[in-house]
Amino acid sequence: QVQLVESGGGLVQAGGSLRLTCVASGNIISANAMAWYRQAPGKQREWVAAITNTDSPLYTNSVKGRFAISRDNAKNMLYLYLQMNSLKPEDTALYYCAASPSSLIASTIRSLSQYDSWGQGTQVTVSS
Repeated sequence: QVQLVESGGGLVQAGGSLRLTCVASGNIISANAMAWYRQAPGKQREWVAAITNTDSPLYTNSVKGRFAISRDNAKNMLYLYLQMNSLKPEDTALYYCAASPSSLIASTIRSLSQYDSWGQGTQVTVSS
């Protein structure tokens, strides 16, 4: 497993932008696929975007064209980013970073059960 810490959340007006960052430490070799999930109050945790170990990005339909996921390695740390543009009130949620030891493919990369490392989350609030 790896340790994951998210940051970058905040309060923004509709149409604004935020960039979330997730810093992975520890056994980062085991972090193959990585993903962002979000959970709004009273709702289930929802898959937002993921990036495979070959750096191929995938997005849920509601964020395509607005969000961009990327990753970067530096020394003994792994960084996962989520650039969020044209934010909408329905994007309001607690956003979580997750890492999977598996080389996931499109048919499995959305599955919450594939991820064994999770961060504590960072709150994103979009006002109308």
